[in-house]
Amino acid sequence: MSGTGQIRHTREDMPCVTVKCDCFSAADTLLGGQSFRWTERGGRLCGTAFGRYVEIEQKGSRVTVYGTNREEYDRLWRSYLDMDRDYGQIRRMVTQIEPRLQDSAKYAAGVHILAQEPWEALCSFVISQNNNIPRIRGIIARLCEHFGEPAANCLHAFDPAEGHAFPTPQALARVPEDTFRQFGCGYRSAYLADLAGRVAAGEMDFEYIKKAPIDEARRILLSLRGVGPKVAECALLYGFGRLECFPVDVWIRRALESEFTGGTALIGSPYAGVAQQYIFEYIRRHPNKFVKNK
Repeated sequence: MSGTGQIRHTREDMPCVTVKCDCFSAADTLLGGQSFRWTERGGRLCGTAFGRYVEIEQKGSRVTVYGTNREEYDRLWRSYLDMDRDYGQIRRMVTQIEPRLQDSAKYAAGVHILAQEPWEALCSFVISQNNNIPRIRGIIARLCEHFGEPAANCLHAFDPAEGHAFPTPQALARVPEDTFRQFGCGYRSAYLADLAGRVAAGEMDFEYIKKAPIDEARRILLSLRGVGPKVAECALLYGFGRLECFPVDVWIRRALESEFTGGTALIGSPYAGVAQQYIFEYIRRHPNKFVKNK
């Protein structure tokens, strides 16, 4: 539903680019917990990244991005969706290390690792800790609507939150901690206020974190208030392009202690983050095996 007073342009107004990719699933990639700003509506995945609202439609191997042109697609969305990486080769490498992932890797073969903005990924996963996806999405939507700048193509968006970019560090640094609490951030409010202040003050060099030795990159993120190992690994994997990172939550830990005992060699592999997606897919398809105390 459109926001009050908002005039939504029709989808037919949107320019688009269509590409072919044989090893890609837009739904599995965008709705699988890497990002919290995508929604399926009428056969399209609608969301905002890099301050731009777009809609993505997939029919077989044909992927159409609405709200962009060829120059912008090649500069921005091709990288964001990681369209140039050979995931078939990665899948073969991962399953050689861990043959027990063969079936799950087939089901999750279309999952790509998104190249998100580091700031958004870091904030999003700070919010995600001890939280569930609907609440995470709600908190982020409120922050975007109230503190984010209008996105390009915002008049095509279904609601005000979708039509706004993720707030800048400078914008969130001006937000009182109590306001974060009012928006549902709970104990994470202090972490967000501190993080925004530090980044806005220029204390974090995101470009350095992208290129630093991985242990140094982890050390930097772990020095931040409210950032533990899982948040750091998620931010590095989904926001800094560090595919060697392997986020471990309670479900992944149970998998490594049961169905994939001895599979810790995956953690040190160059594409450990992709392997983690395959393990997650296995858990999703066999939930009863991982119920606590079972």
